Amino acid sequence: MTRRTPALLLVLVLLLGACASGGGDDDLARSESPDSSVPETAAPRPENATTTAVPETTTTTVPAPPEVPALPASPGDGQARVVVTPTGVVAAVLGLEGAGYRIRTPCGREASIPGGAPISGATVVLDPGHGGAEPGAVGQNGLTEKALNLVIAERTKAALETQGATVVLTRTADYRVTLGARADIVRALGPPVFVSIHHNGGSDGPSDKPGTETFFQIASPESRRLAGLVYEELFALFSTYEGIPWQADTDAGAKSRPNSSGGDYYGMLRLTAGVPSVLSEALFLSNPPEAELLARLDVQQAEAEALARAVTRFLTTDDPGSGFTQAYPRTEPAGPGGGSTGCIDPPLA
Repeated sequence: MTRRTPALLLVLVLLLGACASGGGDDDLARSESPDSSVPETAAPRPENATTTAVPETTTTTVPAPPEVPALPASPGDGQARVVVTPTGVVAAVLGLEGAGYRIRTPCGREASIPGGAPISGATVVLDPGHGGAEPGAVGQNGLTEKALNLVIAERTKAALETQGATVVLTRTADYRVTLGARADIVRALGPPVFVSIHHNGGSDGPSDKPGTETFFQIASPESRRLAGLVYEELFALFSTYEGIPWQADTDAGAKSRPNSSGGDYYGMLRLTAGVPSVLSEALFLSNPPEAELLARLDVQQAEAEALARAVTRFLTTDDPGSGFTQAYPRTEPAGPGGGSTGCIDPPLA
């Protein structure tokens, strides 16, 4: 009995020690489950660790395109000076006739139409030279001056209209228009600017630069300034095309040319006296490389935009233009066409 007591005491001591240690499976599970109420502690960063900075977001400012000056629309006074017929033909109004108009036809005759869209004024009148049975110069590639002139006029009109200008064409399709009928439209509207659009034929020979020519009215300082601006813009444009074997007249530039009586040699300048008028001969269709250049749509658009810039500068600045030269005398007629002989009017209604 006395020998068993120490053994019992030893068992009791061992049992009490196990309870005091708290080493059960439940406690182990709780120690491995994180307490969500306690934030995790980040591991310490080594002293030699590097930090990759996140680049700041940058904004690239794209330069705004140069502001294009606004051009004035013609306010008009409600009086029908020109009318666009139901078939799209532009004609000077001679008078009212019932609900319609008495007009000057493209061939220079008088006619009556039942109605149309009246025009009382214009900021710019553009004249696509030639038309119908009068093709003008013809390139070796088949490009006709009459077709090219109309395309350039239409694109120039579109460019100027985006700036607010009121623009009228003397010819809207492929039909003949006499010089007199064209001039009637210009005189009826009395615009601040008139440009007759042409492309040349029959140069004096090879040239190291574009043979652009622009003619102005002898008696008009404003016509002279307009011609200098048209020449400046067209010459600058065509000079950007490298490797073209240009042709030119020896007096290429902005110039006036008198006739035998001392007046303007070209009918479109002579008949539009009182309106600042110029005649543009951009390049030579008679020169095959230039004809190929002019057949390109991008070049046609660029020429139209150059003409629009010249008109805009004329109306909004005092820029004098450049390229002025002295024209050598010409005694032969300016060229066939422009009259009413054999002319057939297009449908008017």
